[in-house]
Amino acid sequence: MPLPPPPVRPDPNHVPSEREVREDLAAAYRLIAHFGMTDLVFTHLSARLPGEGHRFLVNPYGMLFEEITASSLVVVDAEGEPAQETAWPVNPAGFVIHSAVHREREDAMCVMHTHTLAGMAVAAQQGALLPLNQISMEFDGRVALHDYEGIAADDNLSERERLVRDLGDKPCMILRHHGLLTVGHTVAEAFYWMYYLEQACRIQLTAQSSGAALALPSTQTVQRTRNQFGTGPTKGWLPWQALRRKLDREQPDYVA
Repeated sequence: MPLPPPPVRPDPNHVPSEREVREDLAAAYRLIAHFGMTDLVFTHLSARLPGEGHRFLVNPYGMLFEEITASSLVVVDAEGEPAQETAWPVNPAGFVIHSAVHREREDAMCVMHTHTLAGMAVAAQQGALLPLNQISMEFDGRVALHDYEGIAADDNLSERERLVRDLGDKPCMILRHHGLLTVGHTVAEAFYWMYYLEQACRIQLTAQSSGAALALPSTQTVQRTRNQFGTGPTKGWLPWQALRRKLDREQPDYVA
């Protein structure tokens, strides 16, 4: 197999086309499925479309993440109602969390929400995420917490305000008794945060399951490690190129 061309660092000011957003978001759905982070047909990944107005892409309700394609993604308005003709149902209640974040965070082009075993288990722990590994240390000061108020739905609109307030300017959130949430300037960035937040949760549960006393690093070490990781609008772009190539080889229909 020939070597792929070397990656070219993206322009942080590039405004993607709708087609680019569709392909990236479809890729994210396939990758979330590939890495075992799905909950049947539930949970959502959403992305803001370029241009005027509040338009977003979200999955058709009832399709498995592994079935999502670029063309199957549905355009919805800020309330999660379809803004295009579609034969598939859309779940506005499932978009409640996403709409709250998209409307209040201009930098939140992409929002991802999962119900993984590891994520929900850590969300049930009083201490939340612990700095047990350098992967976990990157999240120091970058993970918000939001208390559980029941299933997120339109019968509790005031929760949107509290959720956005709790998230603040952070890229990640642990929803108590619920799951994980990440945001990004790009699909690549939101996926990076979600993948490694999930890994941090898995590491924590594995370490705790041994029954041995946990060794916690000093605050100084945690902060130094955190600062060694880069941030910015091109966060996650390098592994994203590799993951897109993987999908191009193994699941090329995602761009259909």
